[in-house]
Amino acid sequence: MKTSEIRELTNKEIVERIQAEQENLVRLTLNHSVSPLDNPMKIRESRRNVARMKTILRSRELNEK
Repeated sequence: MKTSEIRELTNKEIVERIQAEQENLVRLTLNHSVSPLDNPMKIRESRRNVARMKTILRSRELNEK
């Protein structure tokens, strides 16, 4: 998910997406520990998406103050 797409979302939507992405990340890491994934870069991509969303959410919180 691109940064521009995340910025268009509301705070509530971002929080929901963070939760969904974190669940997906846990699932990916567990599956990868049992048997190797076809594309292990999905783990990195998922982690970075969570970080992007948290960063944008935090910057919005700081701008509101």
